Amino acid sequence: MPATKMARKRTKRAPLSGNAGESAGKTDRRVVRTRDVLGDALMALIREMPFESITVQHVLDRAGVSRSTFYEHYEDKNDLFLSDAAEFFEAMSTALSKHGDKSSRVAPVCEFFAHVAEQRQFHDALVASGKIQDLWEMGEEYFARGIEQRLRELPAVPAMTPPRPAALARAFAGALFSLLSWWIQSGREMSAAQMDELFHRMVWSSIGVAPPKQAKQAKLSKRFVKI
Repeated sequence: MPATKMARKRTKRAPLSGNAGESAGKTDRRVVRTRDVLGDALMALIREMPFESITVQHVLDRAGVSRSTFYEHYEDKNDLFLSDAAEFFEAMSTALSKHGDKSSRVAPVCEFFAHVAEQRQFHDALVASGKIQDLWEMGEEYFARGIEQRLRELPAVPAMTPPRPAALARAFAGALFSLLSWWIQSGREMSAAQMDELFHRMVWSSIGVAPPKQAKQAKLSKRFVKI
């Protein structure tokens, strides 16, 4: 399912008028808080019951939010789920670029895999509800764009003419999620850090350059590891 559809609802930016700035800032914070409360409520419910059994009323009761407020932000529970997931993948897939990571990595594989492992109960609930495929397909789209951006940023990457960077990024993103599925199913015999190294050796081998020395992995913010 296209990621553009999932992320269509976002907090509006504050207006350019300085007079409205403080009021808009308070409004935006309230919007963000409401979205976070609703998202947290749905994530908790998914751990407790099948996704198809969850109703909007369940979410409202758990979050303590009115029905009218919910429908100001989302069309239904599926819209809430996908919007929350889109925000997560957007933050995770671009984290290295946004945080100015100095390593040669093209994706925060270690952090992403470790987060999925920590949320194994939630992952298994999504598998049981048949939602994991939609989630992984969305993740591939976001990671493909994030990896393509990193390929343009890293000095060790040789200059490539379009569409090769986009094609490689898409292939790498697909491989990342394939490795993630295998890693979970195999019982995680390798550590998240080892999977990071394995993935990036494959990346650099595919590009045709020697793997650069890896810098210490950055500790990424917990703000975007919600689901």
